[in-house]
Amino acid sequence: MENEQIIELQTPPTPYYLECGQSQYPIGYQHPNRRNLGVYDLLVVVSGTLHIGENDQAWALSAGQTLLLLPDREHYSVKPCEEETVFYWIHFNAVRAADDKGDRGFMNRYIIQLPQRSQLTNLQQAYHLIDRLLSLRGEHRSNAFWQEQKLLLELLRLLEEGEKHLKLAPSVLLAERTEAYLRQNYQASLSNETLSKALHFHPNYIVRCMKETYHCTPMEYLHEYRLNQAMLFLIATEWSIAQIAEHVGFQYVPYFSSCFKERIGVSPLKYRKGYSK
Repeated sequence: MENEQIIELQTPPTPYYLECGQSQYPIGYQHPNRRNLGVYDLLVVVSGTLHIGENDQAWALSAGQTLLLLPDREHYSVKPCEEETVFYWIHFNAVRAADDKGDRGFMNRYIIQLPQRSQLTNLQQAYHLIDRLLSLRGEHRSNAFWQEQKLLLELLRLLEEGEKHLKLAPSVLLAERTEAYLRQNYQASLSNETLSKALHFHPNYIVRCMKETYHCTPMEYLHEYRLNQAMLFLIATEWSIAQIAEHVGFQYVPYFSSCFKERIGVSPLKYRKGYSK
């Protein structure tokens, strides 16, 4: 499974749970053919083998394996089941990172990275989460809604963490270390050389890892994070524009104001006024 595709989901907004169920296929039965389903379809096999394809790729999924089918592709049966096969299916909606035309620098943005196919390393925990989702189908929506969203996110977290633990990609680990360092030290004067000394890697390698994982360079990430912090301080404090600019790491107020307006669309002062009574 080393070369399986990674599906990237952009947050916010977080993936949104729709419905789930359990299917039991007898010998000779096969998965229905569908095109452009419009939702993500996560399959989790409990027993037997499910033969299924998507566009020009095909899989034989056995017990404990998962497959994430994409909303805009063709899904089809490769061949009928040769043994009784039981699997869960979970439908949800989400924004793919490659399709997101929104604000890349949105505060606390995170890219969920899910293997298209995986072998669950925490099988019983995943089954337990799905069984809880199934148990909520008869509940009133006001009671079930929040629990359903929470359970879906927990299930996706298991998939993502399982993939990382299996691959332990050095580039991902370094990118996450870089992100954490930038967030902790964003008020200081930072550069690629600063990161290199702090993390003990060549600056070009750090840049490459950040671009592969977060789709931006460390300095681009830092710039966006500083502006996001400035947005918070403009709303939550009465500090002057100059104080906020200096506090979030900008040396020159005019440059801060110019960057803020280019990024947000209004000046810092006008942004603050939009939240004042």
